[in-house]
Amino acid sequence: MTNVMILLLLLVSIISTRGAEKHTTPPKHDLVRTSCVHASYPNICLRTLSSYSGPANTPRDLAQAAVKVSLSRARRASDFVSQLRSHSKREEGALNDCVEQMGDSMEELSKTLEELHHLRSGEFPWQMSNAETWVSAALTNEDTCLDGFKEIDGKIRSDVKKKITNLARITSNALYLINLLDESRGKINVQT
Repeated sequence: MTNVMILLLLLVSIISTRGAEKHTTPPKHDLVRTSCVHASYPNICLRTLSSYSGPANTPRDLAQAAVKVSLSRARRASDFVSQLRSHSKREEGALNDCVEQMGDSMEELSKTLEELHHLRSGEFPWQMSNAETWVSAALTNEDTCLDGFKEIDGKIRSDVKKKITNLARITSNALYLINLLDESRGKINVQT
């Protein structure tokens, strides 16, 4: 009888533990979900940051992750656009300008990432202003790339628009998460 009771208690314990596991969400996913819910593109935010493999346990980590994802996508977009070829001088000019704009975006995003890695309480407002300005500049570069294709029709325009629009949405979400970090006034994970 004692063995049966122990086995029964063990079985109940296992079943209740499995049930509890289904209802708990890892802290990273809670932070991503609560942070992305009001982003300009919440579904893209959730998708890109939920699958992010690095640490994202604080608002600072999440902002850094968003910038890293944006930087990675900017590199991919630049590679994609640089491989496109056209027989039209106008289209070729737009492609070259877009590659240049993507290079500028990558530079702005790299500076942002560096700034977020070295946040200090005494310099926090200045650093956040820099980060917000640089990510905004990256967004402007992405929009400028698309502007070059306004008078052009065809598959190249369609392909570039799709790639750059997705990048701009990811970058916009990164800016939103940087703004959230700024609103927290760096209370989390800032060096003194």
